[in-house]
Amino acid sequence: MKQKVCIIYTGGTIGMMKTESGYAPGKAYIHSALKEIADSASPDLPDFDLIEYDPLLDSSNISLTEWIKIARDIKNLYDDYHGFVILHGTDTMAYTASALSFMLDGLTKPIILTGSQIPLSEMRNDARDNLITALLLAGNYAVPEVCLYFGGLLLRGNRSTKISADDLVAFDSPNYPPLAEAGVRITLEEKMIRKPGDGLKLVEFGQHQIAVLKIFPGIQFEVFENIMTENLKGIVIEAFGAGNIPDRQGTMQRLLDRAKRNDTVIVVCTQCLKGTAIIGEYEVSEELAKAGAVSGYDMTVEAAVAKLYYLLSMGYNIGKVKELMVENLRGELTKVL
Repeated sequence: MKQKVCIIYTGGTIGMMKTESGYAPGKAYIHSALKEIADSASPDLPDFDLIEYDPLLDSSNISLTEWIKIARDIKNLYDDYHGFVILHGTDTMAYTASALSFMLDGLTKPIILTGSQIPLSEMRNDARDNLITALLLAGNYAVPEVCLYFGGLLLRGNRSTKISADDLVAFDSPNYPPLAEAGVRITLEEKMIRKPGDGLKLVEFGQHQIAVLKIFPGIQFEVFENIMTENLKGIVIEAFGAGNIPDRQGTMQRLLDRAKRNDTVIVVCTQCLKGTAIIGEYEVSEELAKAGAVSGYDMTVEAAVAKLYYLLSMGYNIGKVKELMVENLRGELTKVL
């Protein structure tokens, strides 16, 4: 008996058609494209149903509202399908994958996000292979976690990041190996895949003020003073190298002191594509340590933001949030001891 997969179509390039104003979502087109795939499919392709969101969104417009909607739909339909494929725009796909990995705890089934750089409606595209392979993975393989499939690689969702606006291999998982590679055959790396959970539990994100601050040479920290209020619950700092920041005038220290007084959780990640941020490795990260900042280790910024939303939404006090930020909850980080 064939397995059945639920496709959730949120928008994105994969289902767009060319118009006079440029590419735009084609509501009717995705149905005909999926019917064509189903009619010409091999026996290995699972049956599938389609849920199409209205309105369809460019992924740059995805917000907490859409994350919660996707998570609720998966929760409500969880028992009816072997797995889920989420069609999503590429710009924020890694953010959504990270968010869902924290919102959906105890997974026993695959949740796979995919999309494309070229629409299905174009003769030459990467969309068809991404969609068909995501369906095969969701319907026929045991991968009980939120994943992102693109360009022949199945990646852990909260380890993924977009690395190219042009290449067909648009995503990578710099600090964690792929869960599977799809070449002539699909090869699963079973030892890299998380064990099944004990049943789905949904944690919806609340509205919390979170900021991301990227450090650069010559940065004027005064620009950011207005955002460091008691309403700011978390800030992810993209630091140099292993977690370093410049502070010759002491302005950054004043900001950090204010964050500490306001109980704002400070998480330090590295700007480097690979590697780990560890506060205290160098003297220039000493001020971060004094302010009570926590190391993001090898988390992506996408994962750090999603994890902050999750922990703040759990209602933990600041001490507990800091404690859990440095723990590996969903396979999102490798802790350096």
